[in-house]
Amino acid sequence: MNQAQQYKTWESLPDTLTAIHIAQFLGISRKTVYELFKLNVEHGGIPNFDIGSSKRVEKADLAAWIHNQKQKKAQAM
Repeated sequence: MNQAQQYKTWESLPDTLTAIHIAQFLGISRKTVYELFKLNVEHGGIPNFDIGSSKRVEKADLAAWIHNQKQKKAQAM
């Protein structure tokens, strides 16, 4: 895939995601994604794992995280 690839749809995302994939998909900065990686999952952090010094996220884990964020918002209303 070329560097200009935009990840705007769920189908365009690979099974293992980088911060760039997530930032483009959610429309947030890469810095914000890395801040979410640092947070504990119980406090709203995105579940991730290390490959060397790089962080990666399983697509299924991102789907679950999005679902959980929506549930928390619904419960707070």
